[in-house]
Amino acid sequence: MGTRPLLNRRLTGMGTTIFAEMSALATATGSINLGQGFPDTDGPEEIREAAVRALREGRGNQYPPGPGIPELRTAVAEHQQRFHGLTYDPDTEVLVTAGATEAIAAALLALLEPSDEVIALEPFYDSYAACIAMAGATRRPLTLRAPDFRPDLDELRALITPRTRLLLINTPHNPTGTVLTADELAGIAALAVEHDLLVITDEVYEHLVFGATHHPIAALPGMRERTVTISSAGKTFSFTGWKVGWVTATPALVAAVRTAKQYLTYVSAGPFQYAVAEALRLPDAYFDTLRADLSRKRDLLSAGLTAAGFRVFEPQGTYFVTTDITPLGEKDGIEFCRALPERCGVVAIPNVVFYDNTEAGRSHVRFTFCKQDAVLEDAVTRLQRL
Repeated sequence: MGTRPLLNRRLTGMGTTIFAEMSALATATGSINLGQGFPDTDGPEEIREAAVRALREGRGNQYPPGPGIPELRTAVAEHQQRFHGLTYDPDTEVLVTAGATEAIAAALLALLEPSDEVIALEPFYDSYAACIAMAGATRRPLTLRAPDFRPDLDELRALITPRTRLLLINTPHNPTGTVLTADELAGIAALAVEHDLLVITDEVYEHLVFGATHHPIAALPGMRERTVTISSAGKTFSFTGWKVGWVTATPALVAAVRTAKQYLTYVSAGPFQYAVAEALRLPDAYFDTLRADLSRKRDLLSAGLTAAGFRVFEPQGTYFVTTDITPLGEKDGIEFCRALPERCGVVAIPNVVFYDNTEAGRSHVRFTFCKQDAVLEDAVTRLQRL
């Protein structure tokens, strides 16, 4: 096989994800896993039963339609109108995907070519870097810096070059919990229009906001025709294993993304698509209760982390809280997270793995609070050992 490495050089350094490493460490040490972002309880019982009903009735057990079942595409379009005032044609402007992860991959593979540049908010979710690399493009980070983690629009303008093809936006932002304001999004939109850039916006945490308002950038002037909006059911309904996501965009953009998507999974999650269609139509009370419950959990964990000696950056959205470990006399988040299970039986994620500008995130560590109260209380007690 010669001396050439087996792994495509574009994926150098992207072996086992930090999530897999830390989750395995949690299992091996019997630690509380506050690293990977998945709830430890299932979502609404009526939605789980809707999936069972679809299975038993034979709906979705064979290949569903490539773009997604009509019921779900219609429900996604209704959701965008109901919550954001955005109108999409379910037949030509909605595409169902295997979670937001596939939607991101398909959109980047479809819309990018080698030599293109992508500006992404840093720290960025690890799949962004991998998918940009697989497309042969180059990522340019717009770093969100502590303690506020706000985008610098002058810095964004300076990053734009003739090779810039698209902006990759994530709001509410994982891992910092920043929710971009209407003014920030308007500034980003103005630059996108001025430079004729495409925008991919990852909005999977759109319903997980606390004391802030989520604004879709596609609703701004000049943005609908250039924006691919991505979301999913996993975070909102606590069924992360179902992997049901979606894209909303113009017919031309959806056709482009679908072209790449059909050669990734073709279709997925047949029976679950029917259940998610029902979930998207749940009453407002469900979404209000979800936010209130997670806000309380955020406060519980944040108070415990503060008492344990961390500097806590209070998130406006998502179900993660970013902390700084320097008040504990620590500097390296990776070393800290690898030692944390043995020290106190808790697993977290080092934020530095989400950075190109590693010094900006070296001492930051992320914890998730989408767990049962008793689990969070136990974790807080264990962290007092620090």
